[in-house]
Amino acid sequence: MTAYLLRRTAFLVVSLLLAAVVLFLLLRLLPGDPANSLLSVGATPEQIEAARHQIGTDRPLPEQFVSWLGRLATFDLGESFVSTLPVGPEIAARLVVTVPLTLLSFVLAVVVAVPVGFVAAHKANTWYGSVLSGVSQLGIAVPVFWVGMLLVTVFSLSLRVLPAGGFPQDDWADPAKALTSLTLPVVTIALVMSASLIRYVRSATLDVLGSDYLRTSRALGSSFARAMWRHGLRNAVVPVISILGIELASTFLGAVVVESVFALPGLGGMLVKGLAQHDYPVIQGILFVSTLVVLVIGFAADLVQRLIDPRLRHSLARDVR
Repeated sequence: MTAYLLRRTAFLVVSLLLAAVVLFLLLRLLPGDPANSLLSVGATPEQIEAARHQIGTDRPLPEQFVSWLGRLATFDLGESFVSTLPVGPEIAARLVVTVPLTLLSFVLAVVVAVPVGFVAAHKANTWYGSVLSGVSQLGIAVPVFWVGMLLVTVFSLSLRVLPAGGFPQDDWADPAKALTSLTLPVVTIALVMSASLIRYVRSATLDVLGSDYLRTSRALGSSFARAMWRHGLRNAVVPVISILGIELASTFLGAVVVESVFALPGLGGMLVKGLAQHDYPVIQGILFVSTLVVLVIGFAADLVQRLIDPRLRHSLARDVR
């Protein structure tokens, strides 16, 4: 296991390095000059050149990249071109909204998807099993921003029971008020995410229901519930865990879109503003942190899979030998 952890950690570091290279190069290929965001309309060429020198974009690209990479090594994401504020603390402040939104959406989606997916598999030959499968297919095809706008129209504009957007200025000083502000965004993400999860849970459950070991357990006198608990649950959970890791990472990234729909002061609004201003440190910082989160979630999901499934542990031991 130690060798596996070291190998995965090395892979994580190399992936982050490659992501840093790609992010840096892609941003420099985007049209627009960051210096223009610091100047008013009609700035002279001399003023534009001075602004470039001020923010360092007049230096050679390799020098800019090495400088940024050196800062990353000390956990410094740099300063914003526009506000001159450190990017790291600003991202941390925005995570106060983005992280709870992601986690609450993920938990709600799992709570909905696991029982619904199990029922859809166990009752696959019934009419309501088919309905559940059909609804999940429909949910996958619906864009998340459309679901958000629909919920705002119904619960905010028509029924007026929930706020259409925004977040308390004092953040979580009043938890009830903060949770109320996140209710519609959380439900929006959870609905779309649960539709996808239902399919995976249904597929994993169908595989277990058709397995020989479950039929053998039932033939030896075990009830369906006991056979599923003792033999089916672990085998059904293993493939779902990897999907949960992917979905959690997708939820974190998808929160960017939902935050824009509901005007939440999270990473989404910060990223959109940074893109509009060509603020390279802000954009690089947000995308790098997002990449780090996705890689860490994938690492954790893979580790949990190996801890649960002895077959993967034995395979790991053979690979190490």
